Amino acid sequence: VVGAGIGGSAVAHFLQQHFGPRVQIDVYEKGTVGGRLATISVNKQHYESGAASFHSLSLHMQDFVKLLGLRHRREVVGRSAIFGGEHFVLEETDWYLLNLFRLWWHYGISFLRLQMWVEEVMEKFMRIYKYQAHGYAFSGVEELLYSLGESAFVNMTQRSVAESLLQVGVTQRFIDDVVSAVLRASYGQSAAMPAFAGAMSLAGAQGSLWSVEGGNKLVCSGLLKLTKANVIHATVTSVTLHSTEGKALYQVGYESEVGSGSDFYDIVVIATPLHLDNSSSNFTFEGFNPPIDDVQGSFQPTIVSLVHGYLNSSYFGFPDPKLFPFANILTTDFPNFFCTLDNICPVNISASFRRKQPQEAAVWRVQSPKPLFRTQLKTLFRSYYSVQTAEWQAHPLYGSRTTLPRFALHDQLFYLNALEWAASSVEVMAVAAKNVALLAYNRWYQDLDKIDQKDLMHKVKTEL
Repeated sequence: VVGAGIGGSAVAHFLQQHFGPRVQIDVYEKGTVGGRLATISVNKQHYESGAASFHSLSLHMQDFVKLLGLRHRREVVGRSAIFGGEHFVLEETDWYLLNLFRLWWHYGISFLRLQMWVEEVMEKFMRIYKYQAHGYAFSGVEELLYSLGESAFVNMTQRSVAESLLQVGVTQRFIDDVVSAVLRASYGQSAAMPAFAGAMSLAGAQGSLWSVEGGNKLVCSGLLKLTKANVIHATVTSVTLHSTEGKALYQVGYESEVGSGSDFYDIVVIATPLHLDNSSSNFTFEGFNPPIDDVQGSFQPTIVSLVHGYLNSSYFGFPDPKLFPFANILTTDFPNFFCTLDNICPVNISASFRRKQPQEAAVWRVQSPKPLFRTQLKTLFRSYYSVQTAEWQAHPLYGSRTTLPRFALHDQLFYLNALEWAASSVEVMAVAAKNVALLAYNRWYQDLDKIDQKDLMHKVKTEL
């Protein structure tokens, strides 16, 4: 397995689950275990710098947390608002009914139409758990999407969120004010991005969210420990195909601090993005005829800055910081240098913990498409003690490739991150991990009835 983020650690766990305890698994990781699940330390406390929370419907993640004996972190509630450049276009109150009334007052029935659209997509997407429980797998992203939502899902990867929502009667104003703010917060992209990825992101904005006590990356290290996988700290440079008696054998070349080496494997899973503009993850495929295509397309860089300081509330129209009521600020598509601003809590929350008041120094997490200049930091903060940043190739830049990639690159060579090109989240990577483990298992034992089956809803019902 190449990569020890959530995809790599989950696929190691699922491979062992299916093949049994005798399977030997090596996991190569050039950085730290956890990948895009990571933390940064500020004042001896740790804060999430990567994926910060999960949706309540993230069933694989829920299972991992139970399995590993981890706990959900205590939720410290805070209010949200959407900033439109000069003023807030939408403010959350402490009253659920008042929030609904405000949405209704500003946007009419649009938010209900949005909710119905998202729920319909999620209801169909949730079928994947039933298919996986019955052992079914898919060799390409298109086949997987088709089995869940037929051509409607495949079409949603080619048309924009805005187009799809306008068609179901959501107003342009609601898209500009609310939908674009949610997409900026999750993907750093606009409502011109494809509808399928957008729907998954908008689902995350509606459900109840949770995170792991002690840090989300504990799921990755926990799964690898549970699997007793052999973690090799090295950069994989090549995968070479050798054929022996009709079965593929792969030689994986790598470079580590002690020098370069290679090893032979029956099954190889690539659980790291294979895209052209990030040469650090580029390794070569050798001995394949026809050659393996490069995965075209680029990624959206996201800069996460953790700023320990005093918020400049007057920038948001609150001259008295004591009166500033919001812990989370999203932004619309006006020419802005940041996407979100959150007053965040550490990954370990004691019973006595309280969120800092707006006039106190707090740790704020700023997400932006580019590194922040000092002038921009001075715009957002009256003064600050420290700034620490993490730069992520966070999500595919949707719309930058024309076709959906395949999980199966060759006989027993798999590309787990293919599913990111339909939608990108931690749970989507866990779904991809389960799919790849089932695909490897079904192919190994030649159980071809379990791969790329049509009309699965009907099959699964009759099996039940």
